[in-house]
Amino acid sequence: MACSLSALVLAGCGSNNGEGKSADGDSSNGKQQKLVISTWGFAEDFYNKEVYAPFEKAHNVKIVLETGNNADRLSKIMQGSSDVDVIYLSDYYAQQGIEAGAFEKIDRSHLKNLDHIYDIAKAPNGEDYGPAYTVGQLGIAYDPKAAGTKIESWSDLWKPELKGKLTMPSITSTSGPMMVDAASKTAGSADFNEDKAFEKLTALNPSVVKYYSKTSEFVNMFTQGEAAAGPIMQMYLSDLQKADPGIEFVTPKEGAYAIINTLNVVKGSKNKELAEEFIDWQLSQEVQEKAAKAKVDSPANKDVKLTDEEAKGVTYGADVVEKLQKLDMAFVNSHLKTWTDRFNREVTR
Repeated sequence: MACSLSALVLAGCGSNNGEGKSADGDSSNGKQQKLVISTWGFAEDFYNKEVYAPFEKAHNVKIVLETGNNADRLSKIMQGSSDVDVIYLSDYYAQQGIEAGAFEKIDRSHLKNLDHIYDIAKAPNGEDYGPAYTVGQLGIAYDPKAAGTKIESWSDLWKPELKGKLTMPSITSTSGPMMVDAASKTAGSADFNEDKAFEKLTALNPSVVKYYSKTSEFVNMFTQGEAAAGPIMQMYLSDLQKADPGIEFVTPKEGAYAIINTLNVVKGSKNKELAEEFIDWQLSQEVQEKAAKAKVDSPANKDVKLTDEEAKGVTYGADVVEKLQKLDMAFVNSHLKTWTDRFNREVTR
């Protein structure tokens, strides 16, 4: 590939409470509508109180949730076995949905808060599709004492002091492709070089205790003293520090990677305009500020104001967000099968 992957520049649980598609209710005549939302089920108490309940009251609507991980929820949408109106997905899975024709094109005139969010969040998968409501970062968490060395960059993961102390994301996880890009950079490539990336990942393998596919596995490894360093999303720092207060989070000097979660309207929704109003509500300063202060989501709305204490563990401020590296998800999706095959054959063989 002739250009840098970064220049072109991937979080789930729950149960299924789906009750079917909305009737063609009209709040103007007093009949309550139903809006079916597909999400992870993360921070349910916060979302129920601060996001869903106010919207239900303002629009005379009943919100029904379908919860689960990215892959399972998207699969239901693409199979036509779900009655979802709005879906929360990482930009990685949103790109798959776009390529499968699973989403409606967004009417951006209904998104009044769009001008108030960071540029990186406005159209992460293209102008026709949904914005990001949160922009976090993937950096490195480590215990300086257990690691026995200082970590300041992605390249530091290759230090010999970390042999047998690393945990890394699996290639099929949200952040797996980011490590392919980071390995290419560490190999000295200005432009993305797949062969050099896999050479570096193969060289790193002896240092890796385990490749994690769930964040809970990462936290457990640190809790049990099995790992001393590894790439992780900043939002999980507080969980790590509960287990080990000495753990630090590093934004690598080469740049952290943007963790972007999106909202889209599902193809065939009978409540498209209402769904877009819900997306706009999620982008509002009111919701974004409450979510940031509760340490639930890093804000995409640039009008959010946080104190230094409130900003701890949150990806916050233009000086941070505008420096994040964003992968080209269309490119990632088109190469992921090849990367997965190479990872299994060359890196973890």
